[in-house]
Amino acid sequence: MSVALMWFRADLRLHDHPALRAAVAAGSDGVVPLFVLDDHFDLDALAVRGAHLARLLADFDDRIGGLHVVRGRPEVEVPRIVRETGADSVHVTAGHTPYAMRRDAKVAEALDVPLVASGSGYAVAPGTVRKGDGTGYKVFTPWFRAWQGHGAERPLRPVDPTTVPWVRPGASAPLPSTDAPDGVDLPAAGEVAALEHWRAWLGDHVDDYAEERDRPDLDTTSRMSVHLKWGTVHPRTLLADLAQRSSDGARAYERQLAFREFYADILHERPDSAYGYYHRAYERMQYDEPAGDFEAWKQGRTGFPFIDAGMRQLLAQGWMHNRLRMAVASFLVKDLHLEWTHGARWFLERLVDADLANNQHGWQWVAGCGTDAAPYFRVFNPVGQGRRLDPDGTYIRRWVPELRGVEGPKVHEPWTLDDPPADYPPPLVDHAQERLEALRRHDAM
Repeated sequence: MSVALMWFRADLRLHDHPALRAAVAAGSDGVVPLFVLDDHFDLDALAVRGAHLARLLADFDDRIGGLHVVRGRPEVEVPRIVRETGADSVHVTAGHTPYAMRRDAKVAEALDVPLVASGSGYAVAPGTVRKGDGTGYKVFTPWFRAWQGHGAERPLRPVDPTTVPWVRPGASAPLPSTDAPDGVDLPAAGEVAALEHWRAWLGDHVDDYAEERDRPDLDTTSRMSVHLKWGTVHPRTLLADLAQRSSDGARAYERQLAFREFYADILHERPDSAYGYYHRAYERMQYDEPAGDFEAWKQGRTGFPFIDAGMRQLLAQGWMHNRLRMAVASFLVKDLHLEWTHGARWFLERLVDADLANNQHGWQWVAGCGTDAAPYFRVFNPVGQGRRLDPDGTYIRRWVPELRGVEGPKVHEPWTLDDPPADYPPPLVDHAQERLEALRRHDAM
């Protein structure tokens, strides 16, 4: 017999799946569809992502007629299932985070059969795009040109699950709870939902993306980040569709997909930057310790409406508009003088689309210690950002109900009203003063 084990991770899909195709080709007598609930991840602490993962597993289980789920350490569980099923090979999509690479190395060492990695979760796998001297890029623009020059392969045809001879070694472990914490309204889960959402957005909004992508009040960004993070759609699928369009919006969206891949490349090159500083000199900067101001920021009670709207959207949806992610990060680091790592950790806990490379390096870009050449002096004005990107206050009123009765531009500065809303807090800080203090600390460093 020839049995292959397909170890699914963040790739619960049937379209454009090189590892699954390799497993089907190798397992002429059967393919074991395995998912390991890894002990490394505390799903209770990551309740937002845990609930979404549970929904993904239930969806994929239904699509293929049964996904075999186990709990434990992969280096123990994968070899055990191989022995139980007599599998000749284990197939995976290559992992590129520091933990994923350590995990796969441990599993490969524990196996008596080959661990075969096919494809990745990126259009161009991290570590592929290199300068002429073989070293990695540190700046996005030249990397982007090289990434475009490399190009991506065409998407593979989907696998028909009814034609695969699935092998299931007994009962699966119970799945984690699909209940979202605190009433969080999670997006629809699964590959079908991802493709339907993409096609609808592609038809309705992509051509306007360049003009509208920074406007949270319009709510017209794609929200595909969650599907890319969980691998229910492959970026090659998106790029292939975008290549059929000539609009500025399509090109702008390609650039954003490239940023996701750039940060993955940076993390591949510098795994220490997952939780440490890309520019280590910034470790010496003077930071304050988190206290009540940090809690106010997390709950959307800073007294700055644009910032609070973003933080409340995060609590309600496990998602936040990208422009708000930058604005709230700048407020934490430059106005509250807290280390970026505190905010990055909160995002990893609350975002359903939390991607390690994107999240950590997005925060470092704002904090000034990332890949941008000299970004520390970029201090987002929390009022000015709102006036420019949410001119009518539509986004603010959507997420800050205390301010729905405030008409006109005063919604951006409710403390200037003769009778401010009693249930909305005054500004936590004086932005002008804290901006100067942030620059003073930078100069002192």
